[in-house]
Amino acid sequence: MCDISEQQVLKLDGGKLLEQVRVLGGVGADEDVGGRTRIALTDSEKAGRDLVVRWMRELDLDVQVDSIGNIFGTLRSAKGDGYQAPMMVGSHIDTVTNAGALDGCYGVLAGLAVARAYREAGVLPSRSFTVGAFTNEEGIRYQPDMMGSLVYAGGLPLQQALDTIGTDGTKLGEELSRIGYAGTMVPGSIVPHEYVELHIEQGPILEAENILIGVVENLQGISWQQITIQGNANHAGTTPTHLRHDAGWVASAIATFVRDLAANSGGTTLATVGCMRFEPNVINVIPRRATLTVDLRDPDESRLQAAEKALADFLVDVAEKEGVKVSTEQLVRFSPVVFDADLANEIEASAKRFGFSNRRMTSGAGHDAQMIARIAPSAMIFVPSRGGISHNPREHTDDDQLVMGAEVLLDVVKRRLECASR
Repeated sequence: MCDISEQQVLKLDGGKLLEQVRVLGGVGADEDVGGRTRIALTDSEKAGRDLVVRWMRELDLDVQVDSIGNIFGTLRSAKGDGYQAPMMVGSHIDTVTNAGALDGCYGVLAGLAVARAYREAGVLPSRSFTVGAFTNEEGIRYQPDMMGSLVYAGGLPLQQALDTIGTDGTKLGEELSRIGYAGTMVPGSIVPHEYVELHIEQGPILEAENILIGVVENLQGISWQQITIQGNANHAGTTPTHLRHDAGWVASAIATFVRDLAANSGGTTLATVGCMRFEPNVINVIPRRATLTVDLRDPDESRLQAAEKALADFLVDVAEKEGVKVSTEQLVRFSPVVFDADLANEIEASAKRFGFSNRRMTSGAGHDAQMIARIAPSAMIFVPSRGGISHNPREHTDDDQLVMGAEVLLDVVKRRLECASR
């Protein structure tokens, strides 16, 4: 943590930040059901990208787009160091279906608010400052999620990402070109000196404890897999239970198993069956085939591996007992991340300087910061989510909390940039 006796007079324009949150929140609006939908690389997300790029240019930031579509706006330093090891903040602007207005967007727009504070003060930072908006963080149309930052950090080959086929049959690289965001910059060309991501919590802890700032010091590991069960279809009324090879029952038994696995973990492991499908999906026919997804999460790698092994052992056992064939496909596997301790200390110190209540915490959701942490010291700042609700039109954080979170971000950036000049 860097202590400085004098600081540049930088003021955050909270009103402008809130205005931009509302304007971007109107892009892709779902008028019939509320919320907004800006799935990655669709026309509505292109409109959101165009808006963010316009705002970057209004601040006279140098805008670059890389080959996976990540957008960067850079405020050059007083030293003229170009893009060499800038302080970076950011997040994403793509959404899930029928989403709230804050997830991801808040972090990008708060970054613009920091750049605006420098511009309005008429000063330049001592190290270049970059705002990033990463491609396909949500992973709704193209998997894996956090794809743009993963490619950027070298965790996924660019061509493999560009060749990804979406849930709608489109190819990611072709859609990037179609919307005009297939950039020329090589992903990873700008290696941050440090990275900070401001985000809504998307969980209930801060609100429940009446705490304003979450100092995120680590992030859960994530394991996604799709499980397919092949059994035999037969008549629901004439086939005795002991003679069935019921893919639907096995799928349900797996769902029960992973719930018990989580319940018996002491609260550390989370397990979710998010998708399940039966074939032929007829009320009076025993399912011949079932597919389901399992999402396992834990902040400890050894416990996550233990949960994966327990599930694998159960699949072998249930397949033998029920006379079905079980196959699995790993969709996503990210190890837990421990964020930079010095940056976390800086965030905590900033919150204390403002007199904001704060606590250390783990992020339950995945974020671009976990990918950028592979190449640069990284940390996150959380503000409360009302009711812990996110990925939902009812996603909400009070305006004053949004502004105060951005104030902490500005203070952290200012201090880290001041340290960089020493």
